[in-house]
Amino acid sequence: MTKRIKLRSLLMGGLITLLFLGLIVRVYWVQVVKAEFWSEQAMKTWITSETIPQERGMLMDRDGKVLAADALAYTIAVNPKRIAELEAKNPDWKLADRIVSKLHVVLGTSESKLREIVTAKKEDGTYRDQREVRPDGWKVDKSVKDRLSAFRDELRKIAGVKTDVGLYFMEEQKRYYPNNSLASHILGYERKDGKAVGGLEQKLDEHLSGTPGFITYQKDGTRTQLPDGDVDFTKAVDGKNVTLTIDFEIQFYIEEALRAGYEKYKPISITAIAADPNTMEILGMASLPDYNPNTYWEFADDQAAFKDNAIQSLYEPGSTFKIVTLAAAVQEGLFKPEDTYLSGKISYPNVSEIRDHNGRGWGVISYLDGLKHSSNVAFVKLGHEMLGKEKLVKYIDDFGFGKKTGIELPGEISRSYSLDYPTEVVRATFGQGKVLVTPIQQVAAVAAVANGGKLMQPYIVKSISDPSTGEKVVTESKVTRQVISGETSRKVGEYLETVVSDKEIGTGRSAYIPGYRIAGKTGTAQKVVRNSETGKSEYSKDRYVVSFIGYAPVEKPKVVLYVVVDEPQIDNAGGGSVAGPIFKDIMGKSLHHLGIEPNLPQTAEATETPSVSTVNTAEVTATVPDVTGMTVSQARKQLTQRSFPVGVLGKGSKVLQQLPKGGSVLPASQQIYLLTDTKPGNVPDLKGLSLRDALEMCSLLKVACTVEGQGYVASQKAVKVEGKWILQLKLKPQGQLAAENRESPSG
Repeated sequence: MTKRIKLRSLLMGGLITLLFLGLIVRVYWVQVVKAEFWSEQAMKTWITSETIPQERGMLMDRDGKVLAADALAYTIAVNPKRIAELEAKNPDWKLADRIVSKLHVVLGTSESKLREIVTAKKEDGTYRDQREVRPDGWKVDKSVKDRLSAFRDELRKIAGVKTDVGLYFMEEQKRYYPNNSLASHILGYERKDGKAVGGLEQKLDEHLSGTPGFITYQKDGTRTQLPDGDVDFTKAVDGKNVTLTIDFEIQFYIEEALRAGYEKYKPISITAIAADPNTMEILGMASLPDYNPNTYWEFADDQAAFKDNAIQSLYEPGSTFKIVTLAAAVQEGLFKPEDTYLSGKISYPNVSEIRDHNGRGWGVISYLDGLKHSSNVAFVKLGHEMLGKEKLVKYIDDFGFGKKTGIELPGEISRSYSLDYPTEVVRATFGQGKVLVTPIQQVAAVAAVANGGKLMQPYIVKSISDPSTGEKVVTESKVTRQVISGETSRKVGEYLETVVSDKEIGTGRSAYIPGYRIAGKTGTAQKVVRNSETGKSEYSKDRYVVSFIGYAPVEKPKVVLYVVVDEPQIDNAGGGSVAGPIFKDIMGKSLHHLGIEPNLPQTAEATETPSVSTVNTAEVTATVPDVTGMTVSQARKQLTQRSFPVGVLGKGSKVLQQLPKGGSVLPASQQIYLLTDTKPGNVPDLKGLSLRDALEMCSLLKVACTVEGQGYVASQKAVKVEGKWILQLKLKPQGQLAAENRESPSG
């Protein structure tokens, strides 16, 4: 027995020795032979990396008003495992049903899809730890998150827990457009997955996007960073900020007028572009239908909403193109305004008869009257007989038609042309036939007529700034070529002015604004359609593209403006009757905004009339005196003499600025604000102020604001968005606002 025990002990000892030797060999193999490999594997376990998101650059208007910026967003997620655990404790809580129902109401996601998410399982049958509610719960606004956060608090009370009930909110960033659809085609949008689509978001993505940062550090088993561990840090680089040439207020005036026209005429599309003819900076540009980049997915079924007709649609320009023929004839010394011709109709061999738009003409008239009447015959004689094909084509090319303008927006189109037959040359003289143009080409060409004859490249990016280095790249105006002389430019402007100022025969008289010298031209182009019976293309008798283009003031142009309406749904649509009033609305407000006041004659009656007057609405109005530079007491006395209530902003003793400005004619009940300090404090009640004055007040007080409606401020509300205060202004027309005030004096 003893011998057997000894044998077993020796055997066990031998085995233990062999195991021990094997362990030593293994340790040697791991720590010496394969030390480098296992060290790398260990580091992978200890080290973790996290991405540091960068901020996308802002898009701003020429005065620094934010048009697009990054904002805080939240992604909604659920924990199916936690929800199942809580329901297992008490099925009566019905947490899954409650969560599905609430998310359905708030996000709009179908209940069946939500139930799949809330009860999601792995392949092994166990519940998943986390599922995001996409796409509806992806990057939602704080208002949505707040509603669901309150709901989560209710669930905690029901389940009797203080923390986790399986509903989470993950902080993220998203692109925010504070003015909703304003300038949507210019801006484009960023999808929730970070892809930039359309507009400057897409075109300047390389500048706007920036680069993310990274942090790599060593951690322990609880994922806590080791205090003495190695850290590798790469700083995030924010995107560059882009300042546009767009003027927020002019952009607003354009969209306000276009929406009214779109509602009234129900066209396929309506487009307008305003530019500074001296630099070809785009001051405003819009096309309807449009979309809201904050909710771009809601417009997925309407692709027309994403089309920027200003640069992506080709039209036969109609009579607005006569400006090119006129400028060419004047430059060549062929246009004699007092020379006469027989209007009505004209024909040539192998050319179909050309008629004036009224069918019978106006008899023997001067060429200047032919311009005012927009006579096709006059321009056929100027372009075909006098200029000839070679010179006409030269000027069409020199004015930039047939080639892209090069504006910094994606998707610009153009179409080359050729005038191979006499009938094509004849029709091109008055804007019909093979020369198809985009609105941006038309604006660039007429700007050349306005600015002294220089064709300039339009641009919409004023500067690009790097916030990390302070480096700023400014876009310079670019002259493509001199098309006509300065003297020709002056003469053409005077001739085009008569189209607007002649109230008897001028086709552009609907765009006349008292006190301003405006040069303009109407356009009414028949659309080409396919005859269902013959299968041939022909000009429609009831489908038109109508337009108006012009600039002001003639003596020193500051704004060139083009309005084009595609198929207005009214009888006898024309450029003067449809596009002219829209042009007038935008141009008048824009000139006033730019500080260009009308030159109205002083009449004896006007000079003798006191500053306070009574208007048709029985509401007393008064001219606001200029009190800038006065002491507060002096200013208050001047204003109260005219019955204006006075509001003082700041603690200074002198008036640095007043709103509304001196010279404005306002209801005597309108409050005048006196700014006496560069930091005047809280935002006052802006009710009754015009949009321009309200925006200027917000700018002075450095408060971001959004607007809804048109006219004058009816109400205001301050809301906090991502830690910043934004003032929401609701506007109504002056008459409607005044009526409401009379009905409810207490406000």
